[in-house]
Amino acid sequence: MQEEIQKRYYTIGEVAEKFNVNTSLIRFWETEFDILRPKKNKKGDRQFTQKDIDCIQTIYHLVKEKGYTLQGAKDIIKASAKEQNEKAALIASLEKIKSFLIEVRNNLDVKDSNTANPANSAENVQPNTH
Repeated sequence: MQEEIQKRYYTIGEVAEKFNVNTSLIRFWETEFDILRPKKNKKGDRQFTQKDIDCIQTIYHLVKEKGYTLQGAKDIIKASAKEQNEKAALIASLEKIKSFLIEVRNNLDVKDSNTANPANSAENVQPNTH
């Protein structure tokens, strides 16, 4: 089974063909949606990445398949981005808590190993009589 090699950049024609739309619609969506910003080469040709294509897929799904207006699709995308940012902040916070708890556990393990070893216990230390 041979897997398809993914390109780094796609032309506007390739993207339009993938979604069975005109290139002018892709250019129009580019002006309407902030999330869609393909790079341009020195000649000014658009170079779409897989991320750009994923954005177009979202726009296409909302506008063409679900029937949202452009403003409705923008609102959904904006709400989704806000939700993603909130999730990212929550994950970062949870990672900090996890690190703290691991540090506490490690400190407790060190203390437990010190008290479990009678040689290290203060009660078993022989006074220096010299």
